[in-house]
Amino acid sequence: MVWEFENGVPLVGAEVTAGAASAGATSRPKRARNKYNRREALAGYLFISPWIVGFLVFMLGAMAYSLVISFSHYNLATNVAKPAGLKNYALLFEDPKVATSLANTLFYAVLAVPLEICVALGLALLLNRVGRGAGFFRTVYYLPKMTPSVATAAVFLLLLNGNTGAINQALGFFGITGPQWLIDPAWVKPSIVLMTLWGVSGTMVIFLAALKSVPRELYEVASLDGAGPVRKFFNITLPMISGAVFFNVIVLTIAALQVFDQAYLLFWRDQTNASPEASLFYGIYLFQQAFREFNFGFAAAMAWVLFVLILLISLIQVKIGNRFVYYEGEKR
Repeated sequence: MVWEFENGVPLVGAEVTAGAASAGATSRPKRARNKYNRREALAGYLFISPWIVGFLVFMLGAMAYSLVISFSHYNLATNVAKPAGLKNYALLFEDPKVATSLANTLFYAVLAVPLEICVALGLALLLNRVGRGAGFFRTVYYLPKMTPSVATAAVFLLLLNGNTGAINQALGFFGITGPQWLIDPAWVKPSIVLMTLWGVSGTMVIFLAALKSVPRELYEVASLDGAGPVRKFFNITLPMISGAVFFNVIVLTIAALQVFDQAYLLFWRDQTNASPEASLFYGIYLFQQAFREFNFGFAAAMAWVLFVLILLISLIQVKIGNRFVYYEGEKR
């Protein structure tokens, strides 16, 4: 503190002046810092503005419009919309194909999601143990994800052929008679699951990143205590990557409930009604109502029912899954 004296008497105003000068010196950097933060935030918003505009127009705007036309009889061919109230939603309960497609979709999700998690985690564990040449194997394992869906479907049409397919020929080498994958209703959904597993490498990458973050010290201590590989996996690896497992389960469940590409390319791309009913998924029937029957009001109602269903299932998964997920640094 700086004091000024006059005739040996300290001036009270000088103390105030010194304090004000000190406060002004600290407030100036604070104002400059706030101005810099505002400029930085503005620059960030400008960089993401294309995404924001795209989300508002093509996502949020489209969702709002679909909600409006779900309460009308809207025909895309004639561009005519007539108010329908709740009739489209009532028709959902009267149309047997809606129940069939929804049951097929739920069955597929229950079958596909656990298998995708197990296969992706198994591949990630293998890659995590690779030392030399790890980059090469990661690239090879990830290549199926980069393959276009149409090309993948063409390959699996050959692989899953009941008479001359490579899979049945391989089973026949061991004396096993392979099923009619694309004809037998009992094997239609497993065939689609096989095609889905081909592109599981995206989930594998997430698991591999989670495995890399597990502290090596935990395994060393467990080895000193005499723990084997199985015990290490269930007591160390699985709890430490439980966040990644939880995330992948939710994402894969959402994707499974919206399954379209695999079933459409294998069974419905020729636009005939000869495809087995077991391959009729909710997304395919929605597509048929919208772009073949041009019944956009009914299709929009189907889409919103699916949205609510996915939301409810995701909320249940979050509510239950959080009990089994380990978050580092969280106080329990």
